[in-house]
Amino acid sequence: MKNHVSDWLEGARIRTLPAAVAPVIAGAAIAFSEDAFSWTRTILAALVAIFLQIGVNFSNDYSDGVRGTDEFRSGPPRLTGGGKVSPKIVLMIAFGFFFAAALAGLILVALTGQWWLLAIGALAILAAWFYTGGKNPYGYLGLGEVFVLIFFGYVATVGTVYTQSGTAPPLAWIVATAIGVIACALLMVNNIRDIPTDIKANKRTLAVRLGDASARTAFVGMLVFAPLLTALTSFYTYPLLGITALLLFVVPCLSKPVSTGKTGRDLIIVLRNTGFFELSYAVLVAILLVVSKLAF
Repeated sequence: MKNHVSDWLEGARIRTLPAAVAPVIAGAAIAFSEDAFSWTRTILAALVAIFLQIGVNFSNDYSDGVRGTDEFRSGPPRLTGGGKVSPKIVLMIAFGFFFAAALAGLILVALTGQWWLLAIGALAILAAWFYTGGKNPYGYLGLGEVFVLIFFGYVATVGTVYTQSGTAPPLAWIVATAIGVIACALLMVNNIRDIPTDIKANKRTLAVRLGDASARTAFVGMLVFAPLLTALTSFYTYPLLGITALLLFVVPCLSKPVSTGKTGRDLIIVLRNTGFFELSYAVLVAILLVVSKLAF
């Protein structure tokens, strides 16, 4: 079967990339507020996050394809499951991006001199692979959101701060939690769309375990939780309180297709918009922190 550029872009799942760069943007802004910002280390952290995200996307394409999970898929055919590309090639591409992430991470660690961070990087790559890879992938056990919160929330955000300032302030953990929860919402809406087919494939995601109605409620709750949690940052940097009302205003519009029971392509749009919601949160945090620092 002939493949096109659009097929490769679908395999890379470009719509998920905002979830990769958002924690780096927020983390770099927190480092700036601590007089420790570095363009070089920020770019390296962003490369690590982006390469890992693309790597896990191709890894999922390969693992779900060879396992037969995508035989039940109702969305656009994937590279492996749709027979568009040899599974070995998809696997090599996934490992290539993992290697690129490891190389960027190695340079970042060398700049910081904190060599123990290599262990965190290794765990991140293992988590990326075992989400759908291996004999007992944790993504099939309903644990995907847990690892997303850890690695795309805490590790990415606090890690970005630490590699620049050498500190992990409370503000970093609060913002990391908010970003991580939005990233979990991104995964949740993706899995809500796939509940019928995942049940057939015996893929027990958290959405499957909760059931359609409860999973939709959880998605909305995650979006609401993030800006409400941001209000806590007013104890550390009061200007951030201002984004809470703005984000809460956006949530009903963003979550409406989910709360009203939409399925299929309507949820693909929500998936994309949730990624931009996470990116918007990070950019707002960054702007307010930078302005606050320059003003005071």
